Amino acid sequence: MAKDIEVGPGANAPKDYQDPPPAPLIDAEELTKWSLYRAVIAEFIATLLFLYITVLTVIGYSSQTDPDKNPDDCGGVGILGIAWAFGGMIFVLVYCTAGISGGHINPAVTLGLFLAQKVSLVRAMLYMMAQCLGAICGCGLVKAFQKSYYTKYGGGANYLHDGYNKGTGLGAEIIGTFVLVYTVFSATDPKRSARDSHVPVLAPLPIGFAVFMVHLATIPITGTGINPARSLGAAVIYGKKKTWDDQWIFWGGPFIGAPIAAFYHQFILRAGAIKALGSYRSNA
Repeated sequence: MAKDIEVGPGANAPKDYQDPPPAPLIDAEELTKWSLYRAVIAEFIATLLFLYITVLTVIGYSSQTDPDKNPDDCGGVGILGIAWAFGGMIFVLVYCTAGISGGHINPAVTLGLFLAQKVSLVRAMLYMMAQCLGAICGCGLVKAFQKSYYTKYGGGANYLHDGYNKGTGLGAEIIGTFVLVYTVFSATDPKRSARDSHVPVLAPLPIGFAVFMVHLATIPITGTGINPARSLGAAVIYGKKKTWDDQWIFWGGPFIGAPIAAFYHQFILRAGAIKALGSYRSNA
């Protein structure tokens, strides 16, 4: 197992990085601070903008490839363009909001960070509510501006595509969310920041690329959820039975994949289990 970087000789030399203290499970005092509500507002607006741009891209692509309007199957932005829209918006929005709320924009990311004691339960719950509400409002704006297109071309809603069973869809969502949340942990790791001072500035870039790559792989299967708020917002505004029949996949997959990623990074890569065992033995 690799040793932590040391700034001087000796086994007890101080580390050149500092892990933040664990967030309390419940922090009532946090509710009295404007910084919490500012962060919640940032999550709401970021998720609203995320859904507005990405759902418009999905609907635009469906319109551009409509055989009744355009016989060219290769017209429009294609799956590649849709993936770029999702990944690019995450890059932009994480960059904009990371210093305010941490730039979660996804209940699965919030869950993973909560389980790793990066955020309190109060903050995690408020973030998730803001994200879901923002997603609903973002899709609502799309429908308000382009109602006929929105209804005709599926509202950008996620559903399990023909030819795939529910197990395949659930597995795609689990693995896709694992990739995203694992990237979030790795890109924001204090140890990495100590080794490469430029990493905090570039942290949104690998996160955006993770979203982009996962979309390339799973758009043909589920349309790619990996974000329960994104799937919920589109389902609420579109409101068709098919989207609700498969909705559990877009919550179950991310809420399984995120804890696995958190455990893998914190207890395997960061050796949390070994450190806890060593502390227990020394105290004993």
